[in-house]
Amino acid sequence: MDIIVGTAGHIDHGKTALVKALTGTDADRFPEEKQRGITIDIGFAELSLGDVRIGFVDVPGHERFVKNMLAGASGIDAVLLVIAADEGVMPQTREHFEICRLLETKTGLVVLTKKDLVDEELIELVKLETAELVENSFLEKAPVIAVSARTGEGLDELKNALAGLAGEIPARKNELVARLPIDRSFTVKGFGAVVTGTLVAGEIAEGSEMELLPAGKQVRVRGVQTYGKAVKRAAAGQRTAVNLGGIDHTEIERGMVLAEKDVLRPAYIFDAEIEVLKEAKRALRSRRRIRVHIGTIEALARISVLNEKGEIAPGEKDFVQIRLEKPVVCLPDERFIIRQYSPQTTIAGGRVLDNAAVKHKRKDAAAARKYLQELTGADNARRVRLYLESAGAGGLTFKDLQARSGWRKTVLQKALDENLEKRAAVKAEEVFIARTPFENLKAKTLSAIEDFHRKEPLKNGILRETLRERVFAYLAPEIFRAVLQNLEAEKKIVSEKDFVRAAAHNLELSGEEKILRRRLSEIYAKANLEVPKLEEALGEAVKNTGADTQHARKIFQLLLNSGEIVKISDEFYFSKDALDNLKNQMREFAEKTEDRLIDVPAFKDLAGISRKYAIPLLEFFDRERVTRRAGDKRLIL
Repeated sequence: MDIIVGTAGHIDHGKTALVKALTGTDADRFPEEKQRGITIDIGFAELSLGDVRIGFVDVPGHERFVKNMLAGASGIDAVLLVIAADEGVMPQTREHFEICRLLETKTGLVVLTKKDLVDEELIELVKLETAELVENSFLEKAPVIAVSARTGEGLDELKNALAGLAGEIPARKNELVARLPIDRSFTVKGFGAVVTGTLVAGEIAEGSEMELLPAGKQVRVRGVQTYGKAVKRAAAGQRTAVNLGGIDHTEIERGMVLAEKDVLRPAYIFDAEIEVLKEAKRALRSRRRIRVHIGTIEALARISVLNEKGEIAPGEKDFVQIRLEKPVVCLPDERFIIRQYSPQTTIAGGRVLDNAAVKHKRKDAAAARKYLQELTGADNARRVRLYLESAGAGGLTFKDLQARSGWRKTVLQKALDENLEKRAAVKAEEVFIARTPFENLKAKTLSAIEDFHRKEPLKNGILRETLRERVFAYLAPEIFRAVLQNLEAEKKIVSEKDFVRAAAHNLELSGEEKILRRRLSEIYAKANLEVPKLEEALGEAVKNTGADTQHARKIFQLLLNSGEIVKISDEFYFSKDALDNLKNQMREFAEKTEDRLIDVPAFKDLAGISRKYAIPLLEFFDRERVTRRAGDKRLIL
């Protein structure tokens, strides 16, 4: 079993010396660290205890380097809270302990170092002081072990306790895509860029294609190492080094995330629940500039407190929105730390609830709180439903939901299927919509169709494109299609070519309108192929009726919609029967000729019409593929 253990504690309390005594590895890597005798940046070491392999992350204890400490603490499973027996609990002991508590480190040990420098009485006093510090915390019942890195006293007991820690650490959930927050990058001659970090989720395999975020740079995994040994793949919970192809190490910096390709998206805003430390000197107020430490990155941000007061008192919890000055990669339930902008002290910590939040206005705070409260503790299916409901009528694609949750495809699909089966969501081709906004769209669509019928009772229906612009102007076309299909399945609407009408809609003509319809039909039937212009036909139809040509035009449109009258050109309209008869005549003509060709004069003679009608008719037949031009003649198809 692999676990990651981080050190924590005040400067010069012997964290690095303890790691060296346990592992034989000096975690101080830089000459300046050795010169000054203090740890400046995080260091790493490994210890195998039977079936348990421990990766140590040694962190600096100086208050100036808490930023580096946080980069190392983000991925640990357990902590060694190191307290020097000759000094006891010090300021950085408290701050490091609070950081681990806010990050919800699950377990750990308390180690009293420098045992060889003090007597048993002082050790007992430090133990009492330590018990007061960790009271009611995850370390309350943790073993307190006194050791000496110089003499080796107590190290065996500490190793046994470390081996026992493995059984207290819950297995990492196998729900999330691969994600490696980068804490170091360098170049190796002959290999190129190498990044290291604690693999917090998923697997990284040799040869896989991945993405470096927030830069969005596509990279190739050329090699993988865990604890200094080359492996084919690394698993969650392991200290991992990855040799990357397709990028120079100068393009990589601490805080970046190596992740599965085309899944995660950087965020500038996220919603969260935070706890302000009891020891904070003042309330945390909206618009305050803060430092956010999440994963291995530090980002400046402004905070918006989502309550009426606009502040959170020391020792209290509440919902907030974090507005970052640079993009970060974060996922729901990920823990983070908030420090003051200046002076740099830890003041709060919390967990991400929504990594794709929209900017909340003050008047929206109550609704935002309700939404975040529901997200808190929601299972996967419920979380998906809440995401879809918050997206409204626009819905979300599978990719949107995966970026928002960070789940592997199979995990997300299961949560989606549960919502679809319960009819809590609807699938519109590639878009998923919550049931309520989808039903609202259906209601708006029906209302728009019925409103059109009231205004235009003589028209068959509203044009599809007009309906889409009125109700679905800013929505994906697949949502429009899904709504229409759903309404048709419920027999509430009827789609006919380019028109949509309510299923209950039928054309009830008045007596006068019936007369106009009959007259127009007779005019075009009698005209056969020598039709009048439209205005002439309309004028003839309204004679002695009291109706005007505008009314007659609407009736004419009914004839067009029904197909009884056919538009040939902007100038001429013919009855369908006349056109069908002419098509039959042409086919009979074709059967009597060897080449099935007809020219304009022959067509005029066949139809008994002038050139004025012949040319528009032939062009119409070309479009309808009744004929095809062949030089100055037409081939009858």
